[in-house]
Amino acid sequence: MEHETRFLALNLELPPAPEPKGVYTPLLQVGNLIYLSGHLPVNSDGSLHRGKIGKDIDLEAGKLAARQVGLTILATLISNLGSLNKIKRVVKVFGMVNATTDFEKQPYVINGCSELLVEVFGRENGIGVRSALGVGSLPENVPVEIEAIFELTEE
Repeated sequence: MEHETRFLALNLELPPAPEPKGVYTPLLQVGNLIYLSGHLPVNSDGSLHRGKIGKDIDLEAGKLAARQVGLTILATLISNLGSLNKIKRVVKVFGMVNATTDFEKQPYVINGCSELLVEVFGRENGIGVRSALGVGSLPENVPVEIEAIFELTEE
């Protein structure tokens, strides 16, 4: 698997891998699966994207925030595993969208993360099962929080 080569060719700027702000671990390996805690849209300077979609920011800004969450997820994977080549495939993405009660485009927003994972891991390994739901608020008033599960390669 050449996920690392594909990732480097994309010339993406990763944010710092986030440190836990509570009693949890950002990444946990169970067997050949990697579980990631909820990740927020961290910018390369460590700041967060903020705002409620439909009130403070629009649909496209929400999708960009979800892409930034994907970059934060990649930063955590690289920081903990050393290489994206240790990942076999995306298993699941669970996205929560902080939006107004009339907002109905949660899947479109979470596509920001899902499309990035396809760019890095390819169509065959970058698409897993997924949920996208709307919530009334998220920590730090971020627009998106995403959890993910990855399968490791056999070593």
